[in-house]
Amino acid sequence: MSTVELHHVVDGPVDAPALLLLNSLGSDLSMWDPQMPALSRRFRVIRCDTRGHGRSPVPAGDHALDDLGRDALALLDRLGVASAHVVGLSLGGMTAMWLAAHAPERVGRLVLCCTSARLGPPEGWAERARTVRARGTRAVSDAVAGRWLTAGFAERHPDLVEKLKDMIHKTPPEGYAGACAVVQHMDQRSDLGSIVAPTLVIAGRDDPATPPPHGQLIADGIPGARMVVLPEAAHLANVERADAVTALILDHLEDRTAGNAGMIVRRQVLGDEHVDRAVAGTTPLTAPFQEFITRYAWGGVWSRDTLDRRSRSLITLAVLTALHCHDELAMHVRAARRNGLTAEEIGEVLLHTAVYAGVPAANAALAIAQRTLAEDAPRTPAEPASHAAAEDPRRTPTDDAQRAPSEDPRRAPSEDPRRAAAEGGSRRAAAGEG
Repeated sequence: MSTVELHHVVDGPVDAPALLLLNSLGSDLSMWDPQMPALSRRFRVIRCDTRGHGRSPVPAGDHALDDLGRDALALLDRLGVASAHVVGLSLGGMTAMWLAAHAPERVGRLVLCCTSARLGPPEGWAERARTVRARGTRAVSDAVAGRWLTAGFAERHPDLVEKLKDMIHKTPPEGYAGACAVVQHMDQRSDLGSIVAPTLVIAGRDDPATPPPHGQLIADGIPGARMVVLPEAAHLANVERADAVTALILDHLEDRTAGNAGMIVRRQVLGDEHVDRAVAGTTPLTAPFQEFITRYAWGGVWSRDTLDRRSRSLITLAVLTALHCHDELAMHVRAARRNGLTAEEIGEVLLHTAVYAGVPAANAALAIAQRTLAEDAPRTPAEPASHAAAEDPRRTPTDDAQRAPSEDPRRAPSEDPRRAAAEGGSRRAAAGEG
């Protein structure tokens, strides 16, 4: 099938790096409105309606993933864009993976949100296409919108739910049904290993359409990919957790486009898991603070070469102990270990601090340090460990799963109250740290 000229809108500075946003099934380019204020300040943002959606042409019949990919390439060609960062959600994420695998020279960095490399069962998609062709998109709008947002969020935002349903209603039935065929026949699992673009995978913990194991399969298959699971997010995570998704996108894209040395140092010292939680928990209240500490604390002070990181960790532990900043101590005990300090050296600096900051302060710090080091110690083979069975999307991927599986235990913050106390609470870490 030949390409179609996609309806599109371009925002942002003409000389900024290009960023292509690709939409989900049943939506139009307005689905990215929550991200536009931040993205358009830093990028030349290209939004488009998928063929058969919004104001783009509606070719008759079923479509293939190749069709959607070639439409996107043709759009970049018409705009004179040699390469672009690509962010796609759901169907848009599938197209983004195709672009990265089949036209790697056109893709800078890649963000795949709430999507899948294979999303069965095929007969379900065929049935949905038949329903829409016979009865229109209104016949599926309640079910589709019900997967887009968590129940609690939908109850609190009834006007938004109606707006999203209206977007589905306005999608031409033939276009929606044609796109169902794309998902029905898609299987990109064998292509994941060929993707070379630096990739971030975002999953919604409460997404019944593409649960986290689908994202994990993608992250495991793409070399060097990183995955973040967002709590309190269903399928349209960019709408329900708009600030967090925007922050994650900027974090990933600006590692290259802005030379974000602060974020690099921050991750090296604190670890990806902690920083991912902090970024994912970003709100309008905490966003300026997150930018401040990344730019000035980590990109400024911690990046200076006058003192090495071991020395900075020693100073940080002493000051946090003296100021009774217990919420920060466990995090910086782990950072100190990552920076090369031994448990004995950590104990020694806290002992030294007791002389000048007081025994009670150092005693409390030692208790936190001891718990933290014990928790992070390697398990011996004799130690029991229980592991919940994880859903395997390679065996039974499903679009209409009724129960979202739990977040990967390797990435989820512990619910153990002792660990929560030692870490200062994952929620506090998500709000921001020093």
